[in-house]
Amino acid sequence: MNESSDAAYEAKIDYLQKWFEDNKKLPKRVDRLLLKRFYQCMHENVEDAQKRIEINYLMRNTYPHIFLIRDPNDASSHQTFEYADMVPLPGLTKEKYKITFFRLNDPDPKKMNFTDDTKAYVMVTDCRFSMPDLANDDCLSEGELQIFDMTGFNVKHVGRLSMASLHIYMKFLHQAFPARIKHIHMINCPSYLDTLISVMRPFVSNEVFKLIYFHTTRIDTLYEHVPRELLPDEYGGFAGKLSDLKAQFTQVMSDKRDYLIDPDYWKVETF
Repeated sequence: MNESSDAAYEAKIDYLQKWFEDNKKLPKRVDRLLLKRFYQCMHENVEDAQKRIEINYLMRNTYPHIFLIRDPNDASSHQTFEYADMVPLPGLTKEKYKITFFRLNDPDPKKMNFTDDTKAYVMVTDCRFSMPDLANDDCLSEGELQIFDMTGFNVKHVGRLSMASLHIYMKFLHQAFPARIKHIHMINCPSYLDTLISVMRPFVSNEVFKLIYFHTTRIDTLYEHVPRELLPDEYGGFAGKLSDLKAQFTQVMSDKRDYLIDPDYWKVETF
């Protein structure tokens, strides 16, 4: 941006912030970077950003067990982050997409609690969305790229899905998320892939389903879409060990705990 366009952009964010703080349908406070993400997500259309913001906080307060009653350091979060990885990877693709990597650390289906896991993922994104997408840079991503390593998933995990929570999550992702999902890559897909798709398909819009790539044979096909330098070492990349990247982000989440649990940022008093 040049100086003039930058000033105009900040003026729009100022307008959104005042509208937010004066709006009784919304919490008392909002992170300014999060406002910028809503604005960018809706192609810098103020009215569309306002609509998405109101839907976002309406959903949060309608389903407090997922969006409000939370703590990144509590027992349920600890269990989720112990058996599963949900790790934003450093850097951006050439299209300026941010990558988040998901996999199981422990394949025991009994460790899975889909509602608690959904809550944990929302905390991951809320934490990340309050931070720039590149270190020492104010750059924001142009979209989200998600990678799911399906190693260890089996039909018993499918049986532990909460259809109610899945419906809420997919609705939130489609109608209220402050970023655009660009691609979803499923790697190391299991033999029961058809069963998994049949269970999830009713909850996934055609628009989102078209974004999903299934890599059923080898990981090389992922490299056609994602630069190897942005992937963890374990997946043929050069970004570092996933365990180290997870440890770094876990510390960031702990540092952001006060923000994540502060009702002034999330709870609507007159709801």
